[in-house]
Amino acid sequence: MQLTVGKYIPNDTFVHRLDPRVKLLCNILLIVIVFLNRSYIGYGIIMIPVITCYAFSKMPIRKLLSMLKPVIFIGVFLFIINIFIVKPTSDQWFHTVTWWKIKISGEAVDRTALIAVRVYFMIIITTILTATTKPIDLTRGLEDLMMPLKIIKFPVHIIAMIIAIALRFIPTLLEESQRIMKAQASRGVDFKNGGPKAKVKSTVTLIIPLFVTSFSKAEDLGNAMETRGYDPYAKRTRYRKYSIKYFDVITLSIVIGMLVWVILGMCGISAFPMPY
Repeated sequence: MQLTVGKYIPNDTFVHRLDPRVKLLCNILLIVIVFLNRSYIGYGIIMIPVITCYAFSKMPIRKLLSMLKPVIFIGVFLFIINIFIVKPTSDQWFHTVTWWKIKISGEAVDRTALIAVRVYFMIIITTILTATTKPIDLTRGLEDLMMPLKIIKFPVHIIAMIIAIALRFIPTLLEESQRIMKAQASRGVDFKNGGPKAKVKSTVTLIIPLFVTSFSKAEDLGNAMETRGYDPYAKRTRYRKYSIKYFDVITLSIVIGMLVWVILGMCGISAFPMPY
């Protein structure tokens, strides 16, 4: 089963049955929690409910390891930058190691690790949301959460539709990129081997067709919506109305409790104060 951010996987699980508004709100709050937290013990505790939701969604656990690939790449890139940017301090918790006349400070390692962990959490949390929520439910959930903005004449429905379409296009573009890579490989393009110059040339052969395909699919989608008489400014009614249930309240309460715990930790009140 191919699992990518933005791709819905139909199933009948506890996470699938949660109210889309609750899932969206929990997703936003969890990302806030991940960025506020600076304790590795805290990240370990946050990981427990996140992995539990992932397991309840009946998604393959091995995909968690495949999600590490972009995180490792980002981590290595940021680590190289942080070596030259982050200056060593006299903090007793961090040590400086000299390697080939290059001083690698503990702060550089710590900062890189924090960013990598945060990116990894964001990928997992967003994957759970998009894999367990239908695009139409995602759109309506976004619209309901942004409903107060209608007071100031904010185009809530249009923005919700744009975000939902953008998320839906992610797996489509990934599939297209795989198809183009196979087509170019059959023509002799080597994406794996060669020096930096050869890799740049091979990447160009992928990016240009991908851009052309993206604009073509966007135009086809626009024509299809126009043919069906879609009017973004028309007043809409709903056949199905959402209702908050018992498990929705419990899930949201747990996430809010985690947010309060992290804020208390930042203030040095909780059991795991943040080392600012």
